[in-house]
Amino acid sequence: MPRREGLSWRFTHAITRTPADSVANGLRAVDAGDPSGAAFRAEHAAYVQALEAAGLTVDVLPPLEAYPDSCFVEDPAFCLPDGAILLRPGAESRKGEAEEIRAALESRFDRVVEIPGSGHVDGGDVLTLDDEILIGLSARTDREGAEAFAGLLDQWGYNARVAETPEGVLHFKTACSTLGEGVILATKVMIDSGFFGSRRTIAVPDGEDYAANVIRVNDVVLVPEGYPETQAAIEAGGFRTVTVPTHQARKVDGGLSCLSLRFSKA
Repeated sequence: MPRREGLSWRFTHAITRTPADSVANGLRAVDAGDPSGAAFRAEHAAYVQALEAAGLTVDVLPPLEAYPDSCFVEDPAFCLPDGAILLRPGAESRKGEAEEIRAALESRFDRVVEIPGSGHVDGGDVLTLDDEILIGLSARTDREGAEAFAGLLDQWGYNARVAETPEGVLHFKTACSTLGEGVILATKVMIDSGFFGSRRTIAVPDGEDYAANVIRVNDVVLVPEGYPETQAAIEAGGFRTVTVPTHQARKVDGGLSCLSLRFSKA
C-alpha cells in the first residue's frame, strides 16, 4: 500500500469502556494481585482525559460485568478510516466481546465487518504502521485468524504481514509500539528479531519492558507512569510525552494501547 502519513498516530476519535468490578477476575499471566475496580476506574478517567487533551472525541462505553477484560477494547475490534473490523479474541472468556462493541462501532462507521473463518485474532497483536500492518502470532492470535485478517486488509488496500511473536511475549504490542514518523519503540528482543528491518528503532531500557506499550496520539506520546528511562529515551528521540497511570491495568496484563480503539474520521 502507499505510505499513508499519520495512519498510525493521527486520530480524531477513540472508543473506550469503563472497567467493571469484575476486572478483578481478569486474565493474567502472572498473579500480581487483583486490580480494584474503583482504582481502575479512576486511572481510566485519567486515561480518557489524556486522550481528550490530545484532541480526541472519546466515546466511553458502560462497564460489562459479564466480561472481566472488556475494558481492553482494542482486542475485539480494529479500526481504520475506511471502517471497523470485528475480531475474534483467542481467550474463551472474551468470546462475545466483539458483539458487545458492534453497536458502538456502527454508530461511528458505515462499514463494520467480521473477519472470515473461525480463526482467532486479538487486536493487541496488530501493529499499524503508516505503510504496513503487522499481525503477530501469539497464544491469542493463530495463523488461521491472522491470515484471514491479512486477506481482508488486502481487500481494503492495506499491506499486512504476519510475524512470529517472540516466545514469552503475550501480545505483539506488549513489546513494541509505533511512535510515528517511521520510528518504533521496542524491547531489545523485538528489535533483535528483525521484524522491523531498516526502520529506526528506540530500545526500551533494561528493566522497563512493560513501557514498550505506549501510544502516539497526534502530537504527544502517552507513556505509562513509573518508567522514567523509557520516557527519557522517547523524548531524546524528539517526541513529547505525557504520563498516564496504568498500575491497575498492569495487574491484568493490560497496557495503554489496550484501553482504546483510536481512529480518524474526516
